Amino acid sequence: MGGMSASRPPVVFVHSFPLDARMWSAQVEHLALHGYPCITPDLPGFGAAPLPSPDLTPSLDVYANAVARALEGHPPAVVVGLSLGGYVAFRLLARHPRLVRGVVLADTRAAADAPEVKAGRILNSSLVNRHGAGALIDKMLPMLVAPTSPQAARDRVRELGAAQRPAAISFALLAMRDRADATPLLDALDLPTMFVVGEHDAITPPAEHAAMAARVKGATLVEVPGAGHMTNLEAPERFNQALLRFLA
Repeated sequence: MGGMSASRPPVVFVHSFPLDARMWSAQVEHLALHGYPCITPDLPGFGAAPLPSPDLTPSLDVYANAVARALEGHPPAVVVGLSLGGYVAFRLLARHPRLVRGVVLADTRAAADAPEVKAGRILNSSLVNRHGAGALIDKMLPMLVAPTSPQAARDRVRELGAAQRPAAISFALLAMRDRADATPLLDALDLPTMFVVGEHDAITPPAEHAAMAARVKGATLVEVPGAGHMTNLEAPERFNQALLRFLA
C-alpha cells in the first residue's frame, strides 16, 4: 500500500462474536507505537454500545452502519475484522465502499451459514437466553481457541464473552444466521486485501481462507502457526507483525 508512511490511514478494528472491542488492545497498543490512528467501535449491544433498537430486524447492516458512523470524518480506513467482524467488513464493502482503503479478513468466511450452522445459532440463542452469556462461552471455548493456546488467551476470551448481554448475543446470532452470501464480493474486490487464519481454526479453516484469497486479485494469505479461531488473542505478536507488514 504505497505512500502510507507519509500519512498513515486510520485502522478500524471490528470485533468477533461474542466479544467486544477490548479484544484488540494488543493490536491498538502496537499500532499506536507506529503512528497509526486506531478506531475500535463496540458493535451495537456489545461492550459499552447501547442495544439495537427493539424495532430493528437483526441484520449485519445494523453493524456495518454503526462502523460507518464511527468512520465519519476520517479518511478512508483499513478495516480489520475477525470472525463476525469479517462478516461486518463484507457488508461495509457492499454498503459503504468509499470508507474502505484496505481490508484484513481474519478467521472468517464469505459464504452464508450452512443449514446445520443456522440450526446451531438458534440453539445458542436459547442457551444464552436461559443460562446467560457465561454458559454460551463455555460451550464455544473449545472451538474458539486451539488446545495448545496460552491460558491467558483462553481466560481473556472467556472473560470478555461472559461479560456480554444476552440480548446483544441473540441479535448477533440472528444477524449471522440470516446474512447473505458475500462470495461475489471477493471477485469484485479491488483493494489491498489480507486474509489471516489460525493453523488450527476449526470454525473457518485455513483451506477456506486459501479459497477466498485465490478469488481476490493480489490478496495476501497468512496462516498463524499454533492459533485457533481467535488469532489476534492467541498469537498477538504474529498477528501484529502481519498487520504492520500489510500496512507498510
